[in-house]
Amino acid sequence: MNKIRLGRTDLMVSKSGFGALPIQRISFEETKVILRSAYDNGINFFDTARMYTDSEEKIGYALSDVRSNIIIATKSQAKDKKTLFSHLETSLKNLKTDYVDILQLHNPKEIPNPEDPESLYAGLLEAKQKGMIRFIGFTNHHIKTAIRAAESERYDTIQFPLNSISSDEDLKIIDVCKGKDIGVIAMKALSGGLITNASTTFAFLRQFDNVVPIWGIQKMSELEEFIALEKNPPVLDDAMWKMIQKDRVELAGDFCRGCGYCMPCPAGIEIPTQARISLLLGRAPYQPFLEDSFKEKMDLIHQCIECSQCKNNCPYELDTPNLLKRELKKYYEFYERHISK
Repeated sequence: MNKIRLGRTDLMVSKSGFGALPIQRISFEETKVILRSAYDNGINFFDTARMYTDSEEKIGYALSDVRSNIIIATKSQAKDKKTLFSHLETSLKNLKTDYVDILQLHNPKEIPNPEDPESLYAGLLEAKQKGMIRFIGFTNHHIKTAIRAAESERYDTIQFPLNSISSDEDLKIIDVCKGKDIGVIAMKALSGGLITNASTTFAFLRQFDNVVPIWGIQKMSELEEFIALEKNPPVLDDAMWKMIQKDRVELAGDFCRGCGYCMPCPAGIEIPTQARISLLLGRAPYQPFLEDSFKEKMDLIHQCIECSQCKNNCPYELDTPNLLKRELKKYYEFYERHISK
């Protein structure tokens, strides 16, 4: 698999990275088969996070014997230096390694004060001096925050949601980072599963020579799809642009990206699915959504306690409670139309 230079880190990473958030949902043995296949097919860049439950452990379990051949990026959602080191020590233990290639601050609301000796940034520098990490990164869902972090030139990588339906405003981060020689890691490359033709966003992102997408993978079939795309890269031609434009029209405006920062919900609502059900019904096989078990999950929206936890934690500043109510109405209309057939 071809590799790309990840900015000033000079790390040569596979052009397709492995996003390890979804492997939380499968067993250790299933994960090992998928991760080893990814490695055997040339993927050497694996992105995880401390908050992804057992994702780090699974990477350590599957890939520790080839540690010197792979590049691992993880993240800490710590709010202070002490917690950052606690998270890092846990990550190293889970990953079965004595260093992490890139430690990233996980979607902080504010950029740490570099002058504060007890700040998260000071913690990152100290961890680097001790050899616990090689490079420091920053992830975010807010374009203004991401750009400020890049312009500070204190971070070696910036991770941000980027795909074929990204707005021109969001795409600015690519040029900003290129000018600073900062590596760009593209998360949500399939917009949380709403982009159903992977070749479109694959071709779109491939036009940027400083962007590495991390594909969220939990099935062998998904891995095989990206390996096939790497072997025969799709061309960003007029036909491909037409498909991208169709997606952009259908997915215009504010919608749930399925990032999960709103979870857990006190009422048990599966917000990342329920808050965008109308889009999923039109862009995925809808039959599973008509089963009684799923309808019962949708009915839980009636139990919303209006705590605003989801709204306050949404990085896209969506009015999640009202969005859920609108989505529930659309779901009932769809359900009645199809069940009555």
